[in-house]
Amino acid sequence: MSVLSANEVTAAADSLDVAERTRVQTGLLSLRHPGMTMDDAYAIQAAWVKRKLAAGRKVIGWKIGLTSKAMQSALNIDNPDSGVLLDDMLFADGATVSNDRFIQPRIEAEIAYVMKEPLKGPNVSLFDVLNATDYVTPALEILDTRILRVDPETNKARTIVDTISDNAANAGIVLGGRAVRPDQADLRWVGAIVSRNGQVEETGLGAGVLNDPSRAIAWLANRLAEYGDHIEAGQVVLAGSFIRPIEARHGDTIVADYGPLGTVSCFFR
Repeated sequence: MSVLSANEVTAAADSLDVAERTRVQTGLLSLRHPGMTMDDAYAIQAAWVKRKLAAGRKVIGWKIGLTSKAMQSALNIDNPDSGVLLDDMLFADGATVSNDRFIQPRIEAEIAYVMKEPLKGPNVSLFDVLNATDYVTPALEILDTRILRVDPETNKARTIVDTISDNAANAGIVLGGRAVRPDQADLRWVGAIVSRNGQVEETGLGAGVLNDPSRAIAWLANRLAEYGDHIEAGQVVLAGSFIRPIEARHGDTIVADYGPLGTVSCFFR
């Protein structure tokens, strides 16, 4: 159910766009609109993405967030969220990220699915996901927040509606390592050792994502169906992180070692 007017949705999307371009964060939308719903948040996200598409950017896929129990408990929700991947978010393995690109970047380790067939809900199953997937590959997601993490006056932290509005904190994606067919690896046991400047920061397994990362892809396909949308062939879908976010500071090199699936890395200038 939506409670915001069309003008309020547009104004919120405008504030996010300005924050991204100026690298000056905007205030919490959940404070500005205390009654706003997740439907409102997705409407703001869609309005912002529509603006980007009008400026010439292209959709290359989707990201899924809040798939771990720890993150869901922290925000007192029981379902994931999603955002849109755009062409200028894609970085090559080993890329240098300019120091003026993001505001407060953080890194998550994920499994990326590249689709060979479209996935249209409802009732998409885990097996439908595997059949529609061309290959999976290691990935890093670069998170950023165009909205303040905590309001300085009230000390109120951002909520799920802030995150969804902010394109699920999506900012970049790095693909690397070795691509494999989805039936060539037990994706629940695909894991990574993630290091910053040679020091291990986090480790995790794919099972941390809804017990099987393919379930996250099914969830997305079924959620998109509620809005008349779907996952298209050729799109990249990030299944969700199985580690906590790692702060990416100026001068940091982040490397995720996926064992048999190789490594993926990036450097923050």
